[in-house]
Amino acid sequence: MKTLLFITLLAALAVIALCYESHESMESYEMTPFINRRKANNFMSPQQRWRAKHQERVRERTKPTHEIHREACDDYTLCSRYAFIHGYSAAYNRYFRQQRNI
Repeated sequence: MKTLLFITLLAALAVIALCYESHESMESYEMTPFINRRKANNFMSPQQRWRAKHQERVRERTKPTHEIHREACDDYTLCSRYAFIHGYSAAYNRYFRQQRNI
């Protein structure tokens, strides 16, 4: 009888411990997953936004040549299809290197 009472007590404690709903579990039940524009603009300070834009401009200017070739090949459908089979360097050489030599 004592063991049955002990097992029942342990089972009740396990149910209470495992079924507890914390605040973190309620986050998925929010009304809307989107935030309004005012809160979105306040997410980053103006200085951080300026710094991010500046870094993006620097990255655009200092792209490696293979990335520039890949973007040029992505814009041209035949080149991108050829790149899917043979690779971007071979596709760029086939479609764009020949134009420079002419």
